[in-house]
Amino acid sequence: MGPDLINLTIEEAHALLVAGKISSLELTQAALERIRQTDSQVRAYVTVAEEQALEQARQADERLRSGRNVTPLTGIPFGVKDCISTRGIRTTCSSRILENYIPPYDATVIERLAAAGAVLIGKQNMDEFGMGSSCENSAFFATRNPWNLERVPGGSSGGSAAAVAARQGLFALGEDTGGSIRMPAGFCNVVGLKPTYGRVSRYGLIALASSFDCIGPMARTVTDCAAVLQVIAGHDPRDSTTWNEPVPDYTAALKQPVRGLRLGIPKEYFVAGMEAGVEKALQEAMRTLEKLGLTLHEVSLPHTKYALPVYYLILFAEASANLARFDGVRFGYAAPQASDVIDLYLRTRRDGFGKEVKRRIMLGAYTLSAGYYDAYYLKAQRVRTLLRQDFEKAFAQCDALLAPVCPTTAFRLGEKTGDPLSMYLSDIYVVATNPAGVPALSLPCGFSADMPVGMQLIGRHWSEAVLLQIGHAYQQETDWHLRQPPLD
Repeated sequence: MGPDLINLTIEEAHALLVAGKISSLELTQAALERIRQTDSQVRAYVTVAEEQALEQARQADERLRSGRNVTPLTGIPFGVKDCISTRGIRTTCSSRILENYIPPYDATVIERLAAAGAVLIGKQNMDEFGMGSSCENSAFFATRNPWNLERVPGGSSGGSAAAVAARQGLFALGEDTGGSIRMPAGFCNVVGLKPTYGRVSRYGLIALASSFDCIGPMARTVTDCAAVLQVIAGHDPRDSTTWNEPVPDYTAALKQPVRGLRLGIPKEYFVAGMEAGVEKALQEAMRTLEKLGLTLHEVSLPHTKYALPVYYLILFAEASANLARFDGVRFGYAAPQASDVIDLYLRTRRDGFGKEVKRRIMLGAYTLSAGYYDAYYLKAQRVRTLLRQDFEKAFAQCDALLAPVCPTTAFRLGEKTGDPLSMYLSDIYVVATNPAGVPALSLPCGFSADMPVGMQLIGRHWSEAVLLQIGHAYQQETDWHLRQPPLD
């Protein structure tokens, strides 16, 4: 029974739960057993909250038996990237500086999932404070790709993608600052959605770059992602950047026909340097979408070449400001035997932060310093506006864009850790959407040399329903998302 339970999608599990054929307790126990069996290989979880999960599962079963307040997520076990606050459960950002931090409150997304009856089973590994593209920058351990344990799962939500791919829970919440949901989803053959900035509350998210950060769902199917987004999306008075408008019915949108929709192909995204197998998979995906009745048009995003420097300059600046709060005084690690308050700050940050975090804090402080603010930060903000205008002009001609997630499949562990610039360049196709604030969906579209290939669909602001609609239609025609890693 265990393997069958762990292979269920949210949609399939919900049908069995409401029919009384399985219980949430059985489903949760199967997920926990799967973690025990496989996580010594994958290393997806920083913290497993077994006792709390089993108690939530029992409560979900009572709810299912009564038939009251049952939602599509009632009784469904899931994990969360470890930068999202969970009351009473350690939340570390995979950093030594927060190694023993236990938040006194839940993030809004956790509150909403709890209200829907979902079962939280644990917190998932990540690059420290979201700074990385491989999940190797965790202060605790590197997560491995379930498709090949010698390769990275992508970052920074690598633990979340690896857990979903390894069947260690039916879905996960990731966080995307510059591809951190989409890249690991592409590397691990799962579906990941970065919503429009402001669609999902950031209250309770430990910030990296406040004007880029987005919480979003990761699951095995587009249908499952739609079900999770339905619960977590919407206005939150505790986050003034959330959009105060009704949330569409994402599940109903999946059934809308896609024939006649216009799909833009950005010429700047299909250039020399892409792995041959990645390009082949994307070309085949385009042919499939054309068969479904979508029309393909070449479009231009002329400022694409500036996306990476703009993203990183603003990211460094916002990260250096956000991480100033970790000083050893209010919460988290505090260096012992400091001689005075300045010594406390210096020792705490020296010992508590990893190498990549320190690098980005220093670069951010530099770009915000007198004499360099105008030359770097202010100029980056101006070019950010040009990036957003590029997308607006493209969406005047089409309903969505199709692009690669990454120019290669997952690289080997250790391959890029000694070269930060090479690591940053792997983000080239995913970073532009965050400064622009537009939504993007990553979904499986093939394999290259036995490793998954992901494609992303990018939409205009607030058009998650259209992206899910196209993604769902594509998954009805293909079986890439049904394939399982050879973990057993």
